[in-house]
Amino acid sequence: MKLLAFCGSLRRASTNATLLRAAARIAPAGMELEIFDGLGDLPLFNPDLERPDLEQQLPPAVRRLHGAIESCDALLIASPEYAHGVTGVLKNALDWLVSFEGFVGKPVALFNASPRSVHAAASLREILLTMSATLLTDACLDLPLRGMALEEQGIIDSHGPAIRAALNLMKGVRPT
Repeated sequence: MKLLAFCGSLRRASTNATLLRAAARIAPAGMELEIFDGLGDLPLFNPDLERPDLEQQLPPAVRRLHGAIESCDALLIASPEYAHGVTGVLKNALDWLVSFEGFVGKPVALFNASPRSVHAAASLREILLTMSATLLTDACLDLPLRGMALEEQGIIDSHGPAIRAALNLMKGVRPT
């Protein structure tokens, strides 16, 4: 099973990025967890560029995103909350996927590194359901990592069992 992960933060020291790297290190056998590193390369969403007759003219970063979505079995998103909302970089990426058929029915789980970030999490769930994603509610995970300055191993040591359990719930899930 191939799992593609998005981090909604571009910060090098992002707790959410560290959480995804920790998850990749302890992914169960038979699961490949790839962290997509191209969200910051995406141009601002422009619906004029996604007309079917222009498919080959989509910006290269958007074609790369579409290819990564098509080749994965499920998506894992970890993102901070900014001003009670979804980060701009994550919302921009999702906007490029709204009309992309390869995203419809895609299983998605959310990891939240700050359980106090309820507004963005709720908004992200609404966005994903509107986009016809299959939200894997049982595999979503809220962890109290904000302000702890943990490295990958610290996250594994303190929350490894919960992360493994969530990933195991995603194992074997296939897009509809």
